[in-house]
Amino acid sequence: MNGLEKIAVVGLGSWGTGVGNIFADAGRDVTVWGRDAELVSHINHKHENTKYLKGISLNPKLKASRDLIQVVKNADWIVCAIPTQEIRNVFLPIAPILKNKHIINTSKGIEVGTHFRVSEIFHELAPESPYTILSGPSFALEAVKRLPTAVTLASKRIEDAARIQQALSTSYFRSYTSRDVTGVEFAGALKNVVAIAAGMASGLNLGYNAQAAIINRGIAEIMRLAKAFHADPFTFLGLAGTGDLILTCTGPLSRNRKVGILLGEGKTLSQIQKDLGGVAEGVFTAKSAYELSTHAGIELPITEQIYQILYEGTTPAEALQTLMGRDLKEEW
Repeated sequence: MNGLEKIAVVGLGSWGTGVGNIFADAGRDVTVWGRDAELVSHINHKHENTKYLKGISLNPKLKASRDLIQVVKNADWIVCAIPTQEIRNVFLPIAPILKNKHIINTSKGIEVGTHFRVSEIFHELAPESPYTILSGPSFALEAVKRLPTAVTLASKRIEDAARIQQALSTSYFRSYTSRDVTGVEFAGALKNVVAIAAGMASGLNLGYNAQAAIINRGIAEIMRLAKAFHADPFTFLGLAGTGDLILTCTGPLSRNRKVGILLGEGKTLSQIQKDLGGVAEGVFTAKSAYELSTHAGIELPITEQIYQILYEGTTPAEALQTLMGRDLKEEW
């Protein structure tokens, strides 16, 4: 590794800021892109994301800009840190300048309509660009506070993942490499759906037994779908699998868990969107994953019931009754 790579982070939310700050702490040349002029100014002059990570000091070498084309043109590595459903809208107009630049994706989801994973979206937009996904149990707030964090970096070219691994290495941030892009992407996307279910169990006051069962049966669902697309089963025992699933299903900073809690308490999706100022990624992935699994003939009971609650008017109590009333069977 020559250490000269310039890095553009597309997305000035909490995790875009967080991963940019990690690269900066590791001594890299990083610019984060965002639309909010005031926030860009605060990053550059106050060294703080005053909207999403208020009160936390960022590396003073971390830069921000509103000029997407210039930021991407000047970079060797492009970090995607925006919601999955926005990737095509943001990157399609600049697709020609992505050619041969390394894409490092941190977004977790499945695109509505196409049912594409993020690697498939970028393969369509920039087929000649190398692709790596960063995933795992990593709340942005804790990473920016420089608390110990470990993640997975997956690439079909393991040497690419190893270069990024070195570039991201700090005293508080550690990564492990993987070749299983498909498994890591499915794990990162579907854990958000399972987290909605786990949060719902909490909102319904069903107890810890129920939440543990949802987490465990959730990983079984994720593995079942991913296996059909030739993922490595061992991926789901790792940081991107059970590691991220446990965090998202139990951590108080999880937006997807919060959506589930509010659903369990009887709030509608529109009310939740108003309370949260947006909708968590799992809401979209529930639809995409349900449609994908239906088309592939793969049974995902938890995902199906979350889809029914979000889009078909089923109540959480009815969904619970359906899940508990399913035919009895062997565990594996």
